[in-house]
Amino acid sequence: MKKKMETIKILWNKYKEIINYLIFGVLTTIVNYVSYIILTKVCNIDYLVSTVIAQVISIIFAYITNKIFVFQSKNLSKKEFFREMFSFFGFRILSLFLDMGFMYLFVDMLHLNDIIMKLVSNVLIVIANYIFSKLFIFRKKEAKKE
Repeated sequence: MKKKMETIKILWNKYKEIINYLIFGVLTTIVNYVSYIILTKVCNIDYLVSTVIAQVISIIFAYITNKIFVFQSKNLSKKEFFREMFSFFGFRILSLFLDMGFMYLFVDMLHLNDIIMKLVSNVLIVIANYIFSKLFIFRKKEAKKE
């Protein structure tokens, strides 16, 4: 039993970032999806407008959770904080355009169900956002060699 616990601990330490990203990615997707459904089905707001509003809500949620729990970014300088924040929101705006384009193509052009297409779009966006976050936004600085 002790050996299994050690193995679990090693795996957790090795994959902690990815596991946390998946957990908070799922939560962000739920925030986005539920917001979208409420806006379109309860408030009767156009699906593209609802897509934008749901994305804004989920982007704010994702920034906070990614910074604190996933990438554990502790940038203290104002310059680093604003670089990170503007990068995050900039890439999420790119994700918003990808989401809107996906929804327009599959809902307006191909006449597929908007609820199902929103879920598919969210899965693709979560993958793209992890790549953006890992490579460009919350990247770890390498120690300088002297």
